[in-house]
Amino acid sequence: MTLGVGDTSKNLPWVEKYRPSKLEDLVSHDDIIKTINQFMKENQLPHLLFYGPPGTGKTSTILACARQMYTPQQFNSMVLELNASDDRGIGIVRGQILSFASTRTIFKAGPKLIILDEADAMTNDAQNALRRIIEKYTDNVRFCIICNYLGKIIPALQSRCTRFRFAPLQQSQIVPRLQEIAAAEGVKMSEDGVKALLTLSGGDMRKVLNMLQSTWLAHRAVTEDHVYTCVGHPLRSDINNVLNWLLNENDFAACFKNIQDVKIAKGLALSDILTEIHTVVQRLKLPPEVLIDLLIKMADAEARLAQGCSERVELAALIAAFQSARDHVKLDSATATA
Repeated sequence: MTLGVGDTSKNLPWVEKYRPSKLEDLVSHDDIIKTINQFMKENQLPHLLFYGPPGTGKTSTILACARQMYTPQQFNSMVLELNASDDRGIGIVRGQILSFASTRTIFKAGPKLIILDEADAMTNDAQNALRRIIEKYTDNVRFCIICNYLGKIIPALQSRCTRFRFAPLQQSQIVPRLQEIAAAEGVKMSEDGVKALLTLSGGDMRKVLNMLQSTWLAHRAVTEDHVYTCVGHPLRSDINNVLNWLLNENDFAACFKNIQDVKIAKGLALSDILTEIHTVVQRLKLPPEVLIDLLIKMADAEARLAQGCSERVELAALIAAFQSARDHVKLDSATATA
């Protein structure tokens, strides 16, 4: 394909380049899309409130709806999109939003659409000012409020909207789209690379595509080790080594030095190591009371790290917690033998 002057599609991040432009292109939340489609067919679109974790398709869904409702010529005059980067205090609500909502257009394309993305960043005063505008101009405009945390939207706004929760995407929904984009871009992915992308993303499609693009540009191959290296996450081999030292190294100083050396060499954070160890520890065959005590001590160490405590001190606490667990297991086995 020859790129013309001003064609920037080659330089676009894949997240934007492959953003769905039609409702049929969306890969998840079929029940939500079916319901909204029905609203639009019957010309009965209510005020909408989309909430859920990042990267689950909230903004893509409403933009696809807008493109389906309006022609490209109508889009700019019928849709007002305000993001978290825009000032959305009470002044903007009473000014720009009120002005847009109260002005009628020459198009006979139904009501206008105001999209308030990242609405949980709006002040309470701005949200309260929005209540009256939503009620007063319902015949002329529809609102779509998008947020990550429903609790940060005042109840008065929630009651004026039809709510839809966007859950994290399932792996079976992400993989086909991931393979489609990889094929379009000529990306080589191994099976363990795909698994690493899915594990680290936590159901966030945006995160998957950003990691895919970063890994491909950095290494020209998407494997498990390359994905983990690219995002600065501990490799599985590193975690296995750390766990082996914690469980088998009897010399405290040697164990501390080994883990500290790996942290420095690979640039790892102790909080990330703790998170990975937590998933492995639960699969160890330890007595229930020992496992509970170990998990509580690990949780306390993670909480102290989050509050800004020294990583060296918390690493020592982690080694001590595992040593205590080992002593309990030895004591229990010795008692059982006696």
